[in-house]
Amino acid sequence: MKVLFVCLGNICRSPLAEAIFKERIESLGLAGDFEVDSCGTSNYNIGDDPDPRTMRNARKNNIPMMHKARQLKRSDVESFDLILAMDQNNYSSILSSSHSQHHHKVKLMRAFDPEGDGDVPDPYYGQEKDFDEVFQILDRSINNLISTLTQQPEPFNPEF
Repeated sequence: MKVLFVCLGNICRSPLAEAIFKERIESLGLAGDFEVDSCGTSNYNIGDDPDPRTMRNARKNNIPMMHKARQLKRSDVESFDLILAMDQNNYSSILSSSHSQHHHKVKLMRAFDPEGDGDVPDPYYGQEKDFDEVFQILDRSINNLISTLTQQPEPFNPEF
């Protein structure tokens, strides 16, 4: 299964989500079952490393992270099985830039958050505590996402 995490600039939320997801599936022995990536809807940071605060947060939580920011391509929406937007604005951007036949694959990340739905807040203009909050949201959402995905019968049905 191919899973794509999407935020605005691909330097804070989506690369952290990608890294957490990869670490979790690796620890569960499921790495071979998934292809995972992240990108941004904007072209602001193409080729950049993740934000240093995101990197510190990942290290603090023992999450390995290596990523270069990239922008969402139309082919991503066509080829990925599940596309997880970090907020409503990115969700809308993905839908508006893709063919309607692929819209069923696009979900909000917090649709998997057991503590509630809504947006994963963008910590870019915030403090370390905001990056910690994003980690907590992504951590519990990804744990629930993996549980949901691994309980799905083959082939994957993106209609949850």
